[in-house]
Amino acid sequence: MSQAEVLQILLPPMYNAALRAGAAIMAIHGCRDDYQITLKNDHTPITMADREAHRIIRETLGSTRIPILSEEGREMLYDERRNWELYFLVDPLDGTTEFIEGYNEFTVNIALMSENRCVGAVVYVPYFEKIYLAGEGAGAFMKEGVAVDSAAAFTYEELFAGARQLPLEPMRQHAHFKVAVSRLHCTDETLAHIDTLRAEHPDLEVVMQGSSYKFCMLAEGVVDYYVRTSPTYEWDTAAGELILAEAGGKTRVLGEERQLRYNEVDLRNPWFYCCSKFSNKL
Repeated sequence: MSQAEVLQILLPPMYNAALRAGAAIMAIHGCRDDYQITLKNDHTPITMADREAHRIIRETLGSTRIPILSEEGREMLYDERRNWELYFLVDPLDGTTEFIEGYNEFTVNIALMSENRCVGAVVYVPYFEKIYLAGEGAGAFMKEGVAVDSAAAFTYEELFAGARQLPLEPMRQHAHFKVAVSRLHCTDETLAHIDTLRAEHPDLEVVMQGSSYKFCMLAEGVVDYYVRTSPTYEWDTAAGELILAEAGGKTRVLGEERQLRYNEVDLRNPWFYCCSKFSNKL
């Protein structure tokens, strides 16, 4: 079976899973009494919205019989997953801390991984009703006005109805070089890196954002650059990285100029930076 045929089969359940998970998240969003916040082993927070989104994605993708590596199932041992040829890499609610703090750019990330590289991706931003999807070699696309749907059952053809291919050409017209940084996880190293960029871009503008939405903004062309020097995991980056790459951008390990690697023994990413297609840092 060709990769194109695989995507035709698997992108719809990924898309539908994201919309269904988004419905569960938005049902809880803003209802602080329902958050049920606890801490995971790495001392990061988890809420009922994370748990419900994970459950729904697991149930929706379960019919594919393809393994799922999820942030909320991170305890899986390397020996159990090391030989997977095809699997889903999922963050049911990316931006949990922002979600708790009342910010709205949290996302649902679902990546289809083949031989440890992302070949299909969906990132859903439920509060903004925007969804991004990409296939390796097939381009990246964005749809707006995509409401949460607890019974989503869209076909492959319906996924692309009304979608716009990325990047969005008019977005390259912004006046200043825009650098996205994590809203709640900015470090001294990030600020130092931005200072080096100011030498070439004195009018540089910093854009504070949370979650994988930063990858999507780069893919659109809304921002030019993103640097991350605080902890992330593979499920934080895989889907967004493909969407950005298919929109003409790139992601590289900071200081090494190599691509991120997936299904590693340690699921934490190294520091990295990203550029949009329009950035003169490409």
